[in-house]
This record gives sequence, C-alpha cells and structure tokens, in this order.
Amino acid sequence: MLDRSVTGWHPAPVTAPSAAGAAADEPTAERALRRERFGWYSYDWAMSVFNTSVTTVFLGPYLTSVAEDAVGEDGRLPVLGLDIPPGSWFSYVLSVSVVLQVLVLPLTGAVADRTGRKRQLLGGFAALGALATTGLFFVADGRYLLGALLFVVANISFGAATVVYYSWLPDLAGPDERDAVSSKGWAFGYVGGALLLAVHLGLVLGADSLGLTTGEAVRICLASAGLWWGAFTVFTLSRLRDRPVRDPDAVRTGTGFRQLATTLREMRAFPLTLWFLGAYLLFNDGVQTVISLSATYATEELGLEQDVLTGAILMVQVVAIAGALGLGRLAGVYGAKRVVLGALVAWIGVLLAAFFLQEGAVAQFYALAAVIGLVQGGTQALSRSLFSQLIPAGKEAEYYGFYEISDRGTSWLGPLAFGLTYQLTGSYRLAIVSLVVFFVAGFVALALLPMRRAVVAAGNTPPEKL
Repeated sequence: MLDRSVTGWHPAPVTAPSAAGAAADEPTAERALRRERFGWYSYDWAMSVFNTSVTTVFLGPYLTSVAEDAVGEDGRLPVLGLDIPPGSWFSYVLSVSVVLQVLVLPLTGAVADRTGRKRQLLGGFAALGALATTGLFFVADGRYLLGALLFVVANISFGAATVVYYSWLPDLAGPDERDAVSSKGWAFGYVGGALLLAVHLGLVLGADSLGLTTGEAVRICLASAGLWWGAFTVFTLSRLRDRPVRDPDAVRTGTGFRQLATTLREMRAFPLTLWFLGAYLLFNDGVQTVISLSATYATEELGLEQDVLTGAILMVQVVAIAGALGLGRLAGVYGAKRVVLGALVAWIGVLLAAFFLQEGAVAQFYALAAVIGLVQGGTQALSRSLFSQLIPAGKEAEYYGFYEISDRGTSWLGPLAFGLTYQLTGSYRLAIVSLVVFFVAGFVALALLPMRRAVVAAGNTPPEKL
C-alpha cells in the first residue's frame, strides 16, 4: 500500500479516520500514518546532535585551539592572503557557511518540490553532512583549514536536509494536528541531543581517567555526533515515503533554478505569508542571539565557571522536552499564535531578569536557564507548524527554504546589536537587554497578522484553533 509503484496508491490521510462506517482499509492507513510520523520524529532525534554537541558546545572552542596551534610568528593565520587572528576563525567559518546556505537552501526546496524525490534528497544531504561531521575526528595538529572545510560542508548539508525534512509536515498532519506533531518532533530532538550530549560531557570530563587528552576526547565526540546523525537517518528513510508532485506547474518549469525564479515572483501574491516570515525573522533572531551569547554574558558579566555553563546547557536540553510538549498542548487549547505570543512575553521577561542577575549567582542563572528551556522548544516548534499553514500546496520545500533563511541567514542582526551596544556602553547588561527590541518588534508584527485570513489566502483550510 505504501509503494508508489502499486496501481491506485494514494498518500496516507493526514487525519485519523473516525467515522463509524470507515472502510476496511482505514485502520491500515492509520497504522501507516503513525509509522511514518514516528520516522519523521526520528530525524529530529538524528540531526539535533549536530546543533547541540558540534555547533553549540564543542567545535568552536576546539577549532579555535587548533587554529592557535597553527599561527605564524606574528600570531596570525594566513588565509587567502589575509592575516586572521585565531580567535576569530570559527566565527568567520560559521559566517561563510551561513552565507552559502542562503544560496543553497531555496534551490534545494525548488528541486524537492519539482521532482518529488524528497527521500533521496534528505538521505543524500544527511549522508554528506554526517560524513563531513565524522571527518572532524581528523582535525588536529594545526589542520584548521580542514576543520573549516568539513564544517562548512556539514552545516550546508544540515540546513538543506532540514528544509526537506520540514516539508513533510503538511503531508503527515492535518491543519488541526500540526502543532502537536511539530512539537512532538522537536521534543524527540531535545531527547536525542540531551542523551548524546550527556555522554559527550562525561567523556570529556573523564578523559584523563580513560587515558585520553581533552583534544582526543573532543574529536571522538565530534565523530560520534556524525555517526549518530547518519545511523538514525537510515531509520528515518525506512519510514518516510515520497508523495506525487502536487503542483503540476512545478514539473513543467524545467530546472530548479527556473522554478525558484517562478516561486520568487509568485510569493508577491502572498503578502501575509511574507508578513509572517518578517515577524519570525525578528523574534527568532532574538532567540538565536540569546542562545549563542548567553555563555559570553555568563562568563564575562556574571563571572560563572565553565562547569556551571555546561550544566546549564544540559539542563536546557532536558527542560526543553517538557516545554515543547507542554506548549504544543496549550496550542491545542488556545491556538498556536496565542501561545507563541505568550512565549515571546516570557522571552522579554528573561532578558529583563538577566539584566538584574547578581554576579556569581549560580542558582539565579539556573532558574533563568530553566525558563529559557521551557519556552525555547515551543517557540520554534509552533512557529514551524504555523508557517506550514501559510504555504501554497505543492510549494512546501521551497517555502521552508526561505523559512530556514529567516532562521539562519539573518542571525547576524542580534549579535550585531549586542556587540554595538557593548562597544558604545561598555556594559554587557545593557548589551543583553538591547535584544528586547527583537522580541517586542516580532511580537507586534505577529500580533497584527490576521492568521486565519493568511491561511485562506494561501489556499489552505484554517485549523479550528489559531
């Protein structure tokens, strides 16, 4: 029944059958849908370790140390005729990968929608990213260029695979189910990320007792994250199924480049969808900046030690599981838009509270980290499901490509505001509170968006609760 080569095959329904006179094959279709959803959840489990263990925790400090070992007599790295300080190396590498993602992600979505070969694209990008991540094991002895190349490949592959993965959501859940399904997927990701991160932290902290140097332990952590990503992707691909191309114009547009150009022109016909992307750009930039710079604030302003930060990172992963599921349930009662707006109010409260945190106050810092964990996963999971309601049928992967650009391609705005505020005032407290403007602006933009009208304008059926 799930094989598209079988005559008369149709995609499994996205809502569970409930009529008393249901056809005999409906229970089979319901089981197939549950099976496929579980496979979709499992990719969040697979990929989240890259964000958590590689990008957030280990690679930045490790690649910086590798670069420091390779500096010349002037203490600089020779790269393309430029002299770069080793402390800036990872941030530059990260920036390059983000710029390239802005070019690659929409094209990836166009190819996925035009061909309908989402399983092959997801598998290909995930395999390339996992191999590049595993290859980070060989980054040592001053091989900073190898580390940069492997991370750029891995991060681009991660973003491209994420675009394809997100585009399955409308196929797997009806309008009233997407908040719950998206939230459950995000929770799976936090469970996987937290489990492997706990193992990694144990390995690094116990490196001496295992006869390893800290660098060797970190290399094992990076490689195992790639193996985890690749291995669980195999399980995901065994459960997910391609759908027939729903937009007949997509097949006739020729190359992915041509279809992408067509979509860019057509997006002007959906101004409310673009409105949502603008609102998401604002508040998500605030979210990403708080996540990426909270460690800097904690060490430089609050004087907290690395073991406190490590414990806080792990705690956020665990608390975020309950947060994603809890906010998903609230969305079923009050609507996703209202819950996201409430979460943005909580983010504003977090920043204001951070301004008043006392130096060296570990308990206060952990309490604030717990609040971040509660709202972080729910904010992102519900934003993902909200956006799925605003995509014209057959354009899911392309539109999620632009969604990911809003997630990644503008992530420099918040850090820029943070850095400029600190440069002008010399205060990390004023720098952290300056990020409130992103949450306030995003809140206002989202609050003013007529979601139900936006869903109808995209040609979709609105859920009961928005």
